[in-house]
Amino acid sequence: MILPKKFRLSLAAKVAVCVIASTTAFFALFGYINLSAEQRQFQGQVEQSANRIADIIVRSTRYQMLKNDADGLRNIVQELGTEPGIQRIRIFNHAGRIAYSTDGQEIQQAVDLNAVLRDRGRARYFTDKQGQRVLGVARAIDSAPECAQCHEHQKGQRTLGAIDAELSLAQVDRQMSQHQANLTWFLIGAIFFGCLAAVGFIWISVYRPVKELIDGTHRVAGGDLNYRLPVRSDDELGDLARSFNRMTEEVGGVQAHIEEQVRRKTAELERVHKTLLRSEKMASIGKLAATVAHEINNPLFGILTYARLVLRALLKHEIPGRDELVEQLQTIERESKRCGDLVKNLLTFSRQAPSNREPNDLNTVVHRAVLLVKHKLEMQNIELVETLAPGLPPVQCDANQIQQVILVLLMNASEAMPKGGRVEVTTEFDAAAEYGAVRIKDTGSGIPEDVVPRIFDPFFTTKEDQLRTGLGLAVAHSIVEQHAGEISVHSTPGVGTEFRVTVPAAAAAPAGV
Repeated sequence: MILPKKFRLSLAAKVAVCVIASTTAFFALFGYINLSAEQRQFQGQVEQSANRIADIIVRSTRYQMLKNDADGLRNIVQELGTEPGIQRIRIFNHAGRIAYSTDGQEIQQAVDLNAVLRDRGRARYFTDKQGQRVLGVARAIDSAPECAQCHEHQKGQRTLGAIDAELSLAQVDRQMSQHQANLTWFLIGAIFFGCLAAVGFIWISVYRPVKELIDGTHRVAGGDLNYRLPVRSDDELGDLARSFNRMTEEVGGVQAHIEEQVRRKTAELERVHKTLLRSEKMASIGKLAATVAHEINNPLFGILTYARLVLRALLKHEIPGRDELVEQLQTIERESKRCGDLVKNLLTFSRQAPSNREPNDLNTVVHRAVLLVKHKLEMQNIELVETLAPGLPPVQCDANQIQQVILVLLMNASEAMPKGGRVEVTTEFDAAAEYGAVRIKDTGSGIPEDVVPRIFDPFFTTKEDQLRTGLGLAVAHSIVEQHAGEISVHSTPGVGTEFRVTVPAAAAAPAGV
């Protein structure tokens, strides 16, 4: 039956009760056995003393009996009766009458001599009229050859009388009672201090470790996995504390791993969520861009063609104001071409451009892009540092599109350093994630923190040149996203900017890509 919690005893309390009960029982049994043994020992000593006194009386009165010296015998009996502890001495004749006694009132009283001598050699205990215990010892007065010279008795009669000595046990009882009281108090003290020591030992060795274990279990159950039990001993409770600490450490490691996985998954889900939102946004803009591009592409091509034809025909004739007309037609041609480039970028951004993805050497793609802008960088007094990791596994990509991404990033870096600087182009491969990466780091002016989240938005630009469309990074982001890769940026205003582009390895490319 399981009791309610308020009625249940703790393990330490149960052990303490068991120890107290066993200690009390042990000392009680020990006291009983000891008292019984000492009582028997006292009784034996008293009986031995009584027998010696009886023998002394017999030997002391023998001479007076042989001489039939009644007065001397009476004096000896009276003298011996005054000794401490001797309560009464009686001498019986052969007829059973009391011939001499320390109590003069009972002289000549008749008693059963056989009853007196029945327990000869044995001590008899009884209680007198005052309620005190008395020890009686009887000795027979046996006939001897020399007795016949002065005593008349029947031939063959061996017992001429008896001597009976009674000793008071009051002093012995008082000593025994005092000893019993002392032993009782000693046992009570021993039980108390023994139980106190046992309870203290149980408190230190059992209750406190178990209480700490219970508290530690509650704290761990509450989520505090950094809690550790103090190891106070090398016994089983110490092993239990060490096992608890190892378990807590392992659980904490598992929880930390789970939390790290959850954090990573959460970050990945957030990234996927942002990507989906961006994809939806880009898809909407892409549809609009594709519609606009298709609608204006043909009329724009017609304008550019007729502008070139008119310009060519005009150059063949000399007419007034020709130079002004030529300049106006060249402006039409130039702006038409810029509109054409804008349409081309819109088509690329809207994913209308064809893609040919196959395993490619990332170093080769990066090196080709670097060669295209190398001369421009040298003209701007920009130091180019190209660090290509050897032996990179191939990546699954459209080489032209990835090259276009690298070119956009390199051109942006050059434009961020109009007075010169340094550009570092680095390639690497992450075997665990199975992707190749390109890092482009410049020492330009950097990007303000509030602008970084918007740099991949279409038509967003911080450049003052009105000819800029703000599609460069948006197109680059769209291309990388189509390749199941990732493009990230880290920038510090006044220090520089670093872009990082990742592309999946050929073996890890999604099926059907």
